[in-house]
Amino acid sequence: METSDNPLALVTGASSGIGYELAKQFLSNGFDTIMVADGEDIRSAAESLAGLGGTPTPLQIDLAERSGSGTLQTAVSAFGKPLEAAAINAGIGVGGPFIETDLAQELRIIDLNVAAAVSIAKWVARDMAARSSGRILFTSSIIARTPAPFQAIYGASKSFVQSFGQALRNELKDTGVSVTTLLPGQRRRRSSRRQASWTPKWEAKRRTTRRRWRSKVSGPS
Repeated sequence: METSDNPLALVTGASSGIGYELAKQFLSNGFDTIMVADGEDIRSAAESLAGLGGTPTPLQIDLAERSGSGTLQTAVSAFGKPLEAAAINAGIGVGGPFIETDLAQELRIIDLNVAAAVSIAKWVARDMAARSSGRILFTSSIIARTPAPFQAIYGASKSFVQSFGQALRNELKDTGVSVTTLLPGQRRRRSSRRQASWTPKWEAKRRTTRRRWRSKVSGPS
């Protein structure tokens, strides 16, 4: 594989939303950027960002599959240069009451949001620490800060990412590797369009439950 002298970055979940914008920022700042997603639209996403400075490389990999992280590691190694930055951003969600949502979908959330994040971070962090250089970004969510009724598994997965990222930051603080955890607010994203059992009724209940929880935590004003 032909490579340039540009630094190399990785962004998972890069076909849309936050991941797409992160890839855009890396490319605009001169990083050759590996853009990863499970759908074919990752190719058109990469094409739309060509010419910004760095070179985008699309990879269609389903990171929810246990083999996904290893496939990605092999692809990154083929570039023949170190990974200077990694944005571990890929994630999906299922909305609705836990007793009605599909178990297979929820286990897939855990496979992607939790297991894949840990698996990718393992080889990325080891390599960066050995070189005493690198930057890792995890995308969590503001939902990680409080319980998330009607998004129980998604919220728990993001709480895991936040805790894991903070712990890894502490472990690597003297190695030259920085770790940042991003907690964006609620936004409309592709994963929300995949949610099961999601109706206006459940959305109203979710909002009411969260308001009551916040009121208990903050106390009377």
